[in-house]
Amino acid sequence: MLAIRAKLAAGERLGPADALYLVRDAPLLELGELANELRFQRHPLPQVSFVVDTNLNYTNRCDAYCSFCAFYRPHTSTASDAYTFSVDAMLDRIGAAVAMGCTTVLMQGGLNPELPLRYYVEMVRCTRTRFPDLTPHFWSAPEIHEMSKVAGLTYKQVLQELWDAGQTTLPGGGAEILTNRVRHAISPLKMDADAWIAVHRAAHAVGFRGTATMMYGHVEAPEDVVEHFERIRALQDETGGFTAFVPWSFALGDTPLGRKVKTRATANAYLRIIAAARVYLDNFEHIDASWFSEGKKTGQVALHFGADDFGGTLFDESVMQEAGHYVRTTVEEMRAMIREAGFVPVQRNTLYQTLHVFDDVPVAG
Repeated sequence: MLAIRAKLAAGERLGPADALYLVRDAPLLELGELANELRFQRHPLPQVSFVVDTNLNYTNRCDAYCSFCAFYRPHTSTASDAYTFSVDAMLDRIGAAVAMGCTTVLMQGGLNPELPLRYYVEMVRCTRTRFPDLTPHFWSAPEIHEMSKVAGLTYKQVLQELWDAGQTTLPGGGAEILTNRVRHAISPLKMDADAWIAVHRAAHAVGFRGTATMMYGHVEAPEDVVEHFERIRALQDETGGFTAFVPWSFALGDTPLGRKVKTRATANAYLRIIAAARVYLDNFEHIDASWFSEGKKTGQVALHFGADDFGGTLFDESVMQEAGHYVRTTVEEMRAMIREAGFVPVQRNTLYQTLHVFDDVPVAG
């Protein structure tokens, strides 16, 4: 770690060989200490942000058949649990989320080739009309890719229609690991790594801001993680459009990939990814810890390994539930977890702008 610290002190940017050292070899506690220092250099206040949100799924019909997913049903399925909700039905669910205090709704679903572009555009337009104070954080890059194929339009044309309807942020899902070797192994029918980058490049050109994500802990090697870091750091250099980096470990569950991998990534592996990201992704403002995927205690520890955000409340989530991963929280518990970790809780919006600082007495745990 001395060589890494020396480079940073000299103002040198770390390269891929340094990233590989961080991801594979660096002493974890020393790496965490450095990441925490860099976190406080960027965000000096002892605050941790979170967003009050929910995750709504509009269809589980999908033609990607990813090996890690227990959520999808074939898009031609006649099974009773295969669904596609109408725009009106989704608006009712969004209304329930707003009534619970959500300031943003994350909406994602399967890659359903039977849905036309107008379905997605109408979803955005109606959401913005009926709930003007809510941020529609809709559609991951694979969904944009599917819209493009179905409509026969470029990514930028699709994104411009969504922008004109009122959408301004794009979630970073569907990245998994951004190397084609890994993607071919776990999701060969889904867009490749270059296409994921191309969607986000086009989104940033239109004006969208959004996250970059990573799902690790399956068939990737440390070198694949480094390539993932390299790709998103390079795009961030180019566009500045990413708001945060959000990694999570693969939830084994009852999936083909889960039956193959057998052992879930450890908490130490998660802390290493968080810390390495803070050190290497020097152009990312925020690194998100995930209480949701990693467990509340591991999420709290990650706040001392470089993370400055605790994610969202995710009141209604289906994808990971289908894989056997079920957790819930409340705003009060989010505040309590952040305080217990030694920080002041801050409610934010989708763009990581502060809405409320909870600097009153701690929430009773």
